[in-house]
Amino acid sequence: MTIVNYPSSTSLTMTIVNYPLSTVMTIEQAQRTVDAWITTTGVRYFNELTNMAVLTEEVGEVARIIARRYGEQSFKESDREEELADELADVLFVVICLANQTGVDLTEALRKNLEKKTRRDSDRHRNNEKLKKE
Repeated sequence: MTIVNYPSSTSLTMTIVNYPLSTVMTIEQAQRTVDAWITTTGVRYFNELTNMAVLTEEVGEVARIIARRYGEQSFKESDREEELADELADVLFVVICLANQTGVDLTEALRKNLEKKTRRDSDRHRNNEKLKKE
């Protein structure tokens, strides 16, 4: 991991934690990267309640794109430039913020969650007739 400085579009210098494009960023590295960004560029974390509201807002932006791209709604002119990947990254960023500020190790949490889902759902989805239809 290296910290690099580069000029932003506003001619200010931003410090970010940068991973080479050929390197996969782990969840742990993402948590550390977001924390470094928050404590340098973002000044401090918003409180948990504010971040929950921000998360809701970001999920709504994802929903708007999905509804227009894959659903029956048409795009408004102002929505045409919205990128799903960017909005999903916004959701991930806020989830990481919430995890960091509440002491959740997302790597461990995801591992435990997948184990739970595997125990609970090992046969459920295979036996779901609705999923067999195509």
